[in-house]
Amino acid sequence: MAASTAVPVPSSAPSAASALARVPRFWRLLPTPLGAPFTFGYTLLLVATSVFAEYADPDLVLALLQGSSTDVEHLARSPLLVLVASALWIAGGMTSAYALAFLFVLTALERRVGALRTAAVFFGGHAVATLATELPVGAAVALGYLPADSLQRLDYGISFGVMTCTGALAGLLPVWARWPLLGGVTWFAVTNLRSGRHVWTQPCNGRLRGVSPCTPPPVGSACAGR
Repeated sequence: MAASTAVPVPSSAPSAASALARVPRFWRLLPTPLGAPFTFGYTLLLVATSVFAEYADPDLVLALLQGSSTDVEHLARSPLLVLVASALWIAGGMTSAYALAFLFVLTALERRVGALRTAAVFFGGHAVATLATELPVGAAVALGYLPADSLQRLDYGISFGVMTCTGALAGLLPVWARWPLLGGVTWFAVTNLRSGRHVWTQPCNGRLRGVSPCTPPPVGSACAGR
């Protein structure tokens, strides 16, 4: 009796690997719940606060921004609260350069190092850079080099965390991609400093990262924070 040989029947359902390979590479630059959960969830949160800032009562929004500000006075009273709260807002709105950089840079970093490390880099950079800029302001006020209202200027946003993650990502990229990224970030920072887009010089001598509450800027403007 001849032995029968089973003939494999090709599966009509494509494998997960082949399906993933057919996904356009552009979409892999964006966060997904499984591929970049930290960036995905944080993006949704920033979209929510940006929509709220755009359409809520301006007085309420201004009060929340002042309560989230990492100025010297707030850092002295409730440092942990304002360090977290200040990173819930985007200065300039969802179409700002920092918002777009947040989306692509953090996604790329998280896909390489994971959610926990990306969160640590972002919030670590946010906290360290904030303290590094605000402590000298407090010292300058104490020494008489800055007016007393410098202790209360609006200071919020995601820029410090984004810039820190950009530096971390650059260190993981090949040389051909690393230097263009660093060059573009440097050009962006220098251009903003030279143009003074974030600085209000009258009437309260606003600093690069914020403005004095005595002349509150329009919510969502580039001058409203960092």
